Amino acid sequence: MINSLTRLFLALVLLAPMVGANGWDRTRATVFGVLPEGAVNPEGITADEHGNIYVTTFGVTSSGPGHLVVFERHGDLIRDVRVANSSNLLLGLAFHPMTRELLVLDFGGGKVWRVNPETGDSTLFFAPNAMGTGLNALTFDDAGHVYVSDSFLGIIWRSDAAGGNVIPWVNDPLLRTTGYPPFGANGLNFNNAKTKLFVANTGDDTVVQIPFDRVTHSPGMPSVFVNGINGADGLIVDRDDNLWVAANQADEIVVVDPMGMAIAKLGDFNGIDRQGRPNGLLFPASLVFSGEFLYVTNLSLDLRLFMLPPSVDSEWCAQVRRFTVSKIRAQLPRGDDKDQEE
Repeated sequence: MINSLTRLFLALVLLAPMVGANGWDRTRATVFGVLPEGAVNPEGITADEHGNIYVTTFGVTSSGPGHLVVFERHGDLIRDVRVANSSNLLLGLAFHPMTRELLVLDFGGGKVWRVNPETGDSTLFFAPNAMGTGLNALTFDDAGHVYVSDSFLGIIWRSDAAGGNVIPWVNDPLLRTTGYPPFGANGLNFNNAKTKLFVANTGDDTVVQIPFDRVTHSPGMPSVFVNGINGADGLIVDRDDNLWVAANQADEIVVVDPMGMAIAKLGDFNGIDRQGRPNGLLFPASLVFSGEFLYVTNLSLDLRLFMLPPSVDSEWCAQVRRFTVSKIRAQLPRGDDKDQEE
């Protein structure tokens, strides 16, 4: 007679090969582009319709306006311009889906700039009426409203498509942190149905979900969608509603399905080469799909520069002399070969 415990044991034995086939197959991250001399700590990233990649710099050790670095789709440098009127600390950027204006977040200046990507000339798009902001990432709804995460105040700011009518759309403790690194609300994106806004909380290692009413554009009550992504930073959503999240303290991209289950972990840190360039992922910050690839900025930030305790990557980050953007094939390497290319 086979008892229930024996049945359970046999089921686990039979299931083991299936589980193994769908385990982590860490697709290697390779160098896509190298920032020019003087452009340090790439953070924000976006792409245009031609496949060109745009990167902003969080230049902790640099001075003057921040850099906007543009690569063509094969990784060759097109231009490196300074964003006029900005601080040296730039974060998220994106092309407005309706106006095609390039919006750039100035973390150090507490402003959102409208930037000419050819020259770097800028005009003010909006600036929240608050002290101590930490503007980090941005996204858009179908009406063209602009949503900006505030890592310090725990707010999602919203403006209209022209940068007016700025309001603190959501202000919630789940968007703040007392953790490490000390950044709360970070990467944010809607699901495909535009019924939820997902927001990474870096210091809490969480992704927060905010219900969204597509008619009134009003938020519901925030709640934790998933825990345990080590330094959840940039966040994007694929066509199957999987969330791709940069884990900046684990040097990997974590992919979770719409139920919150991890289904892939991509990339890893593979050391510093002789030119002082990180191979693979080192403090990955922001990510974007373009064509067949996922592009990721290697912020490579030594947190001791902010008088913070060292992270496991701090000594490696201190060795970086040239900063890189990496790429990974935008496909989930699962045993069933389910294709998630964008």
